[in-house]
Amino acid sequence: MIKYFYTLLFFILPHSVLRAQTTSLKTWYTKPAAQWEETLPLGNGRLGMMLDGGISHENIVLNDITLWSGAPQDANNYEAYKKLPEIRKLLLEGKNADAQAIIDKDFICTGQGSGGVNYGCYQTLGNLDLKFDYNGITGKDVKYEDYYRELSLNNAVAISRYRVNGINYKREYFTSFGNDVDVIRLTADKPGQLNCKIAMNRPERSATTVQGNELQMYGQLDNGIDGKGMKYIARVKTLLKGGKLTTDAHSLIVKNASEVIIYLSAATDLKNPLYKEKSGQILDAAMKVSYAVEKQHHITNYQKLFNRVSVNLGTDNGNTVATDIRLKNFHDNPKADNGLPVLFYQFGRYLSICSTRVGLLPPNLQGLWANQLVTPWTGDYHLDINVQMNHWPVEVSNLSELNLPLTELVKGMVKNGEKTAKAYYNADGWVAHVITNIWGFTEPGEAASWGITKVGSGWLCDNLWQHYDFTNDKNYLRDIYPILKGSAQFYNSMLINDPKTGWMVTAPSSSPENGFYLPDGRHASICMGPTIDNQIIRELFNNVITASRVLGKDEAFRNTLIAQLKKIPPPGVVAKDGRLMEWLEDYKELEPHHRCISHLYGLYPASLITPEGTPELAEASKKTLEARGDDGPSFSIAHKMLWWARLHDGNRAYKLFNQLITPTLATFMNYGDGGGIYPNMLSAGPPFQIDGNFGGTAAVAEMLIQSHAGFIELIPAIPDSWKASGEVRGLKARGNYTVNMKWKDGKITDYHILSAQNRKVKVKINGVIKNISTEKV
Repeated sequence: MIKYFYTLLFFILPHSVLRAQTTSLKTWYTKPAAQWEETLPLGNGRLGMMLDGGISHENIVLNDITLWSGAPQDANNYEAYKKLPEIRKLLLEGKNADAQAIIDKDFICTGQGSGGVNYGCYQTLGNLDLKFDYNGITGKDVKYEDYYRELSLNNAVAISRYRVNGINYKREYFTSFGNDVDVIRLTADKPGQLNCKIAMNRPERSATTVQGNELQMYGQLDNGIDGKGMKYIARVKTLLKGGKLTTDAHSLIVKNASEVIIYLSAATDLKNPLYKEKSGQILDAAMKVSYAVEKQHHITNYQKLFNRVSVNLGTDNGNTVATDIRLKNFHDNPKADNGLPVLFYQFGRYLSICSTRVGLLPPNLQGLWANQLVTPWTGDYHLDINVQMNHWPVEVSNLSELNLPLTELVKGMVKNGEKTAKAYYNADGWVAHVITNIWGFTEPGEAASWGITKVGSGWLCDNLWQHYDFTNDKNYLRDIYPILKGSAQFYNSMLINDPKTGWMVTAPSSSPENGFYLPDGRHASICMGPTIDNQIIRELFNNVITASRVLGKDEAFRNTLIAQLKKIPPPGVVAKDGRLMEWLEDYKELEPHHRCISHLYGLYPASLITPEGTPELAEASKKTLEARGDDGPSFSIAHKMLWWARLHDGNRAYKLFNQLITPTLATFMNYGDGGGIYPNMLSAGPPFQIDGNFGGTAAVAEMLIQSHAGFIELIPAIPDSWKASGEVRGLKARGNYTVNMKWKDGKITDYHILSAQNRKVKVKINGVIKNISTEKV
């Protein structure tokens, strides 16, 4: 399947080069970073660096996407299914709080769940520590001027430069898409002026040593069993022009050099028993290539992905000021800088390219970049929106292959998910709940209020399906079909009849991560058939039916699902107040402004609710959004952008975009209102969560193109401030179409729909649906 995909990619790339963003896309600053949220993120899908550009001391935070504590575990409670009849009886009697008490006691995972060491946590690799000496002047005594720090999105290269005592210093950094190493080049415009000490450190479970002229840091993380978890190593070597390299027990010391190139290789033993040897081989191979060749190889490989899409929204005069100031200016007057939404969108594409790679892991809650041992929310994969949101921009933004690591992660969950389905529901197929990790955790979480949501597996299947929907890759569909079918088998076999409505529904379940008041004054989260369950199951069944027909298999199971679709609830029910109901019962929600609006899943990412096809449900969705309000953590604001884009309200989506990029430096963990953006343009929950970046990126694309309602629609939710003129090249539509277009005064003036073969396709242009012939790529 992967070989086939890259064959197709080979034919697309020569055309994609023509779509390269012609404007300079960069973030830049006039001072070193004062905190981690101001540092510049670099990554090649495996290795990551966050650099602060310090003058006398630079701390570069290091990451490896595969570095996790914990280990595989079986946290299934194999007696849980015996409690299912009692739990369901209480739910049918309206005694939800009593049912929830049983779940908290007997229907959650065994052990400590996500709070335990055995579950694990994505962790920082450590720090590369550079201390500089300017002819005897060190520390706070160093006076500098003309400071500049930049991250180029066009090239995935960062620089910092400044002047000390009349000497111009420059550092250049990249995480190589060539030889898979971190590279840092130090120069000065006068010979013999580079003096620095190079060390590495990590807060725990690490040791450093010098072997010859190589600095090493290595260790073993805690697995929560015997302490002998994942092993890792990081290696540093240097190449000097002029000067001298010496060492002490824990560092490399450079004296009087004219140029220093620092190479860093790192690896873990995750599916890599020869990690030590391979990390050394990678380092040696990189050092045999000239710096100029390595840098060009890196840029060429990176641009094969990045240059597929270009966006121009008109006026772009904001990059004349540093990015932290530009963010503040935009927030005060968004109409004056149409270049910032472009920068934000392309920054999201940059982050996707840099935080995942075919054959490795998908981006987690931190993407790739973490500066802590205990990352917020364990830096894992949350299945009730977060990991899915991380992947929403990749298909439409012409980065389709970056969905494949998620597919591999899901494959690794299925076997344990089958055990979980039997243990808790005595059901067929496989299921995953709210959280997972690289070890394939599928059990309920450790608390009923959030941990029993059971459509994590169904939601993941939507992401897997989207890759097929955009690519039409039947080999891929054949590969994922058992996953989709297994998920559908689970829901089909565990649904029960609700005697009040006659519908077949899930029980027990919950609507992530909200609760409601019961008539007796108590509150609960556990319920039957929340709207999101009904929507995800309906979508999944339809997708499996389609896949079965495309692949010509499983007719009997297909017919079973067709019959079941008639028995499950519709995509939504309108409450008395005009809003979409979140639960089967019209409960009063515990948090009226809750960050999750899970019952709008049918509006996005699904296509069950559309203004064209279900106008009543679309109107109820609007009222739901109005009632919930615009505030929330960044992922919530981004999701609201997407919903308003689907409702064709570009101005409301744009208002939310302005809110999404509210400047902040806050890092306190916040579950409610907040959001914002850090000076380095990473999204604040707070703290940093990369899903706000990815969700916002997807929303900008959704404002420009939609293809979920049976046709391609151009600029369906364009705000007034983008209407004057614009051009987009390289966006993708479902069906494996590539779209180029121009507009003026809010009207499309030129467009080209390209595909591998000449085909007919429906396109909505300036309000009119046309059947057009595509152009051949």
